[in-house]
Amino acid sequence: MQTTETRTPISVYVEATPNPATMRFVTSRALVPEGRLMEFTDPEDAEAVSPLAAKVFNLPFVTGVFISGNFLTVTKNDSIDWDMVQIELREYIQEYLNTDGRVVLADASAQSLADANERATSHAAPTSKDDELIISVLEEYVRPSVEGDGGHISFKSFKDGILAVTLRGSCSGCPSSMITLKSGIENLMKQMVPGVREVVAEEL
Repeated sequence: MQTTETRTPISVYVEATPNPATMRFVTSRALVPEGRLMEFTDPEDAEAVSPLAAKVFNLPFVTGVFISGNFLTVTKNDSIDWDMVQIELREYIQEYLNTDGRVVLADASAQSLADANERATSHAAPTSKDDELIISVLEEYVRPSVEGDGGHISFKSFKDGILAVTLRGSCSGCPSSMITLKSGIENLMKQMVPGVREVVAEEL
């Protein structure tokens, strides 16, 4: 007797983020492996790597898609309010994941994947003990809360007391993320990493 495998339906719920231009759509299973980050800022880049992101870009108000772990963060333009589209977008994403379901193309080129990851950005390679300590603090104390808001933070450089980080996803271009950077992350880093005088966000 032949049995057919049944997939557990994927559910999606939506969360607001500190950035009024973005919403975080959380799924009941991982979309990409732990540690993989992908950011897309135009449809052509998405089509080369992620059918899911490309599907979301079909909507005329979407300007960016960030995928990590079990969520995607969608950034919109000013043409429409979230109140008018967030429920429909949640259902749109959920229906796609339960039908087509592809998040990353199996034959996506290594370069396209690397470009998507570079846009999302991982930590720069540490070159000193201070760099290693900074990355450790970011991973343990900062990244979980930033990801909870639909964003990502990573180490860029540390020189002459100035720590540069990159902010992606919902954090990119968010006014409140700058406040968090200065009042929260900067104070934490000054306490935990001797020599840090200032934390700045660096554009990619």
